[in-house]
Order: sequence, then structure tokens, then C-alpha cells
Amino acid sequence: MALRCLIVDDSPEFLEAASHLLERQGLLVVGCALTGAEALTLTRELQPDVVLVDIVLGRDSGFDLARDLAALGTGATVILMSIDPERDFGEMVAESPAAGFIPKSTLSGPAILLLIGDG
Repeated sequence: MALRCLIVDDSPEFLEAASHLLERQGLLVVGCALTGAEALTLTRELQPDVVLVDIVLGRDSGFDLARDLAALGTGATVILMSIDPERDFGEMVAESPAAGFIPKSTLSGPAILLLIGDG
């Protein structure tokens, strides 16, 4: 069974590109969200295995969203991502409930599986 993913980013173009990439690599993208509120609703409804969260979501913070997603108790693994390198956020990623960080430039199915311990 394919890993079920929800992607959260404030760029519709990135959501489309990332969805196509991950689906070509065997993951099932069950939904995309542009805001934190939308991500919380879709996580409750769709029960994804993993939620990919952009660190900067317009006015929303990906770090705050990661905490809110963990508090839902759905068991979804949260992975943070950004166009900026991890060194810019390393300590905050480590302190968050996220499983880890993936730079957007290296986003891939294998990178996700590696972070969640399935690869």
C-alpha cells in the first residue's frame, strides 16, 4: 500500500509540482493545503500517513502547524520543508514534533521514506 501524503504549502505551483513528483515515485498524494487551517481539516478528514509542511506558510508558521498537527493525535508523521537550508532552522526543527526536515530542492519519495524509517 502506498504511503498517503498531504502536502502543505502556500504556493499552488509548488503543490502541483510536488504532487506530480511524489506520485511518479509511488506515493499517494491524498490532498494539498494552502493554509494551516486547511491542513488541519484535511488531516482530520483524510488521515494521511505523512504531512509535508512548508516552514513559511504566508502568515502561518510551519512550526506552529507541526505542533497543532501532532496535537490532533492522528498518528501522521510531520516533515518540515523549505527552500532555505536546514542549517537556518536546525534547532527549531529539532525542538518541533516533526520527524525531520527536507529541503524542497531534494524532496523525493525516497527522502521521505528515509526520514520516516521506511527506506
